[in-house]
Amino acid sequence: MTVDSSAVTDEALMMRFQAGDRGALTTLVRRHKSSMYHFVLRQVRSRAAAEDLTQDVFVRLVQSATTFKHEARFTSWLFAIARNLCVDHLRRGGVRHAASLDAPSDREAHSVGTTLGERLADPTPAASAERNVVSADIGARVNRAIESLPVEQREVFLLRQLAQVPFRDIAEMTGVSENTVKSRMRYALERLQEALADYEEFARALR
Repeated sequence: MTVDSSAVTDEALMMRFQAGDRGALTTLVRRHKSSMYHFVLRQVRSRAAAEDLTQDVFVRLVQSATTFKHEARFTSWLFAIARNLCVDHLRRGGVRHAASLDAPSDREAHSVGTTLGERLADPTPAASAERNVVSADIGARVNRAIESLPVEQREVFLLRQLAQVPFRDIAEMTGVSENTVKSRMRYALERLQEALADYEEFARALR
């Protein structure tokens, strides 16, 4: 009987990989490569660097697999690796491209939820032109707002939104208190709310 891998937790898959199951690694990479790439991209602001660093994250996963503790949360562990690689890259003077991140690259165009604009857009064919235009504009504004966040706030926001990392785990990986992490998240959300203030009435009408 074949077990549906989608029903297996990340932590269980890591245990399988530690026991020698290479297929478990393939499943983990498939699950997390998109969110990982977008997290790294927003940290380093370079598509080429993000592609390289995302590969490095999964190489580190393999190299450090024995250090993963079964009681740990896999995404917290994996994104801590990613954060450290991004910090090292930027400390070495990694190039930061100023181009907008709204437009997806060819690689991104084939992934799920490539930009926030696409996530907000109505997926039905019957969606009105007005709704599509507004959704695209909202996505662009959100992207700009995220890019303009102070590094500490952007980091917390992305770890929560892309990886659902618990506040306590973010606090541990960033070396600050949990209350500080929550404050950074609150400030980030307030900035995003301000960026979308013009669309509050429109959003109300769509509910």
